[in-house]
Amino acid sequence: MTFTLKNISLASGLVTNIAIDGTQVLSIGSEIHGDVVDCTGLIALPGLVDLHTHLREPGKEDSETVLSGSKAAAKGGYTALSAMANTSPVADTAGVVEQVYRLGKEAGLCEVFPIGAVTVGLAGERLAELGAMAQSAARVRVFSDDGKCVSDPLVMRRALEYVKSFGGVIAQHAQDPRLTEGAQMNEGAVSSRLGLAGWPAVAEEAIIARDILLADHVKSRLHICHLTTKGGVELVRWAKAQGINVTAEVTPHHLILTDDLVESYDPIFKVNPPLRTNEDVLALRAGLADGTIDIVATDHAPHPTEDKECEWSAAAFGMLGLETALSVVVKTMVETNAMTWEQLANVMSVNPAKIGGYDRQGVPLAAGSPANIVVIDPAQTWQVDKEALSSKSKNTPFHGYVLPTKIVHTVYEGIFVVKNQELTGLKYE
Repeated sequence: MTFTLKNISLASGLVTNIAIDGTQVLSIGSEIHGDVVDCTGLIALPGLVDLHTHLREPGKEDSETVLSGSKAAAKGGYTALSAMANTSPVADTAGVVEQVYRLGKEAGLCEVFPIGAVTVGLAGERLAELGAMAQSAARVRVFSDDGKCVSDPLVMRRALEYVKSFGGVIAQHAQDPRLTEGAQMNEGAVSSRLGLAGWPAVAEEAIIARDILLADHVKSRLHICHLTTKGGVELVRWAKAQGINVTAEVTPHHLILTDDLVESYDPIFKVNPPLRTNEDVLALRAGLADGTIDIVATDHAPHPTEDKECEWSAAAFGMLGLETALSVVVKTMVETNAMTWEQLANVMSVNPAKIGGYDRQGVPLAAGSPANIVVIDPAQTWQVDKEALSSKSKNTPFHGYVLPTKIVHTVYEGIFVVKNQELTGLKYE
């Protein structure tokens, strides 16, 4: 398929034409090839890459499937997802990660990279089949027990040592389990007022500090999942100043939502790790802007209605993120002049692809680059309607919000999987 995105802006602001032939960008400039798609007023970015997605399949298909999650990803401008391991069965063997990888290929809407579990059954006791998963067809390079912390320091050390041999990375859910037993929300003034068990910032920061030192000791790669606290930002900043090989992510919801929303007792705001204070939110934004935090990752966590529309204590932790992520980052970072479009492309595409080792993703747009592109309209706003989302679940905290920037087209490997804001059906039917 050959076509040209005409009169489109790059992240740099340059207005040009992008000609695509097959799976690659043919040219950027004045040339026009094949069908013409008018993109006046629109911006082209490398397809977004999510390093932290819960697709639930196998075993929890009432929440999400690889196909439904891929549809949500395409609508959100993503051309690559990283599927977390807390499925049923857990993705702790080559067989399970290869199943997820195959399901992603069958969906065909974006590239799906399975993340392997660090420990067997996410139990934190014995290392999973890290080598077998790395050598499988899925070529797993990112390993995480996300949802649970690898709390045993010896197990964490061994994991860091093991993945070092093949260039892997351990993505840690930084949460000391003893300090968060029964925790329901951020520990602070609001939790005291509401009488809900608090989740102290130190529970996150203690694990971050320990793992930074372990990563330095064994000279391996550490990635901190969903950073939420001001103190955590400072720890990562210190580690980078020392030359320690650590990267970190922040979720869109932690850039905008605060713990005072819990006063509604609406479980839509129940998430792990919890919403923090406004001071933390501002520190996260500053850390993302100055490069301390490397990427934005959605932590897309779908749940069926019955698991969220219930009393707070019984509700599941988690929020949707794929279809709203870009707009939330634009609202919090671009519209506040904290970040340019080029910087947004770095934290939502280029950097996560580098961390994950995804060769055909996050490549700056140029002649010869893979044709994985998201085309956005920065002038348009849209109102989030949970019923209109492509995810199988509806647990978005942004229902009713008016957000900036619409995804107009998503091109995956040279094919429109979303065109004029609609899924095309070319690949998955």
